[in-house]
Amino acid sequence: MEFNEIIEYYSKPVVKKEITEYSRGRWVAIHTLSGHFLRYWSRTGPPLRLSKEEYVDRLMQRFKGLKPRTFYASINVYSRIVDREDVEKPENIAYTTPVWDIDGSLEEWLKIIDVARVIVDELEREGVVKSVYLKWSGRGVHVQLHERAFSKDILPKYHPLDIAYSIVEYIVKKSMNKILEIAKKSENTERQLKVENEIDLKRVFTAPLSLHKTLDYAVVCFKPEELEDFTPEWAKPEVLKHNPDWRKYVEGEADELAVKAVTEIGGYFKKVGEIRTVIAAVKPTITRKTSRKTTVKVGRFQVMALLQAARYYLLTGDLEKAKSFGLNRAIFYAWAKYHGRERVFKRRRVVREIETATVEKGKKLVYVGDEGAFISERGWFKIGDKEQLPSDYDREIARKIDTIVPYDLAWRKAVEYLRRFPRKVLLSQRRFYEEAYKRVRDSFFDEIVKG
Repeated sequence: MEFNEIIEYYSKPVVKKEITEYSRGRWVAIHTLSGHFLRYWSRTGPPLRLSKEEYVDRLMQRFKGLKPRTFYASINVYSRIVDREDVEKPENIAYTTPVWDIDGSLEEWLKIIDVARVIVDELEREGVVKSVYLKWSGRGVHVQLHERAFSKDILPKYHPLDIAYSIVEYIVKKSMNKILEIAKKSENTERQLKVENEIDLKRVFTAPLSLHKTLDYAVVCFKPEELEDFTPEWAKPEVLKHNPDWRKYVEGEADELAVKAVTEIGGYFKKVGEIRTVIAAVKPTITRKTSRKTTVKVGRFQVMALLQAARYYLLTGDLEKAKSFGLNRAIFYAWAKYHGRERVFKRRRVVREIETATVEKGKKLVYVGDEGAFISERGWFKIGDKEQLPSDYDREIARKIDTIVPYDLAWRKAVEYLRRFPRKVLLSQRRFYEEAYKRVRDSFFDEIVKG
């Protein structure tokens, strides 16, 4: 779609209404055609939010030069969302939406629907039916449990993130064998059919009736009883067969499941190993062992990639792009070590958030604070003509770290470690390197993780 068509699409009253009503109280993010992932009104301004339908027009106008395309909203609903500090406080979270993220290829949408049916059936066996809805995301489905399906008797006892994380993990593990059988039938080797527990403190998902970030499909909602009839045709912008009943829920319907899940899984904040489970044909689940015999070398390269990824994630909330940035920076610094270290900190500029600053030799240069890195047309960071993909990070960084400590534990510790630093340190290339990375580059896994 051309940008003028995108503007026309977001001017539709029903589109503005659905996006706004879903996003109210949530932290909003916008993906633009220029490759930006926006989460704040300005570099020092408040978090993006939508409390009125006319705010959709305001955001489209405010960022018109960057060409907004996709609206996201956080899984968390906040008690207050006015200042930047509001989205940093776990105690400010009033509700969290449990979401099962089913991802695959558009060509295998029938298998994706089959997996969604497995999850819906498992929820029904747990007595949760009326508060469940589904969102077609473009290349997959988000099965969602309305965040208000938990009563005021349950919410004071457990943090909403603990409830959401535990329920998603609990249902995924119970459904694992059935999901794996479907995933094994997937014939797409480039975009594997998988289910992930993506519940995280700053996680966002596309809002109802938002456009997909690359495909010309909208995010339409439907209820479990419509699973048999659904086709991707419903999601075409000119069709929009969308069920507004995603709003419907029964308070207390999921209370029993919440107690059972938190008791068995342990919650988001108390986890000590896995952060999420992934089910796919090649990698059915992430498992952890306390002892392994291995000769895989884990050193400064992995520490740099891990901390750079955590740095990017804290600044943007974009996990997949964080992996690309982390590996990209690790490769860059390894190169710089042998090609004159003074070149690493050569560029000086005003510290900003995430922005496209310039084009050099026909290549797009994106700045993270005052640190520039080249980015591909597909939005991944690159060195030369080689993109650093999330899958590359998983192979080169996550799997190697996983041989000495559970990777997801290392990731959580990296995020917790960097949260100690002021934002201005994360936005400064030199200060991040000198103050955050150097002090733990040789001791991170011993002192930060194991200790």
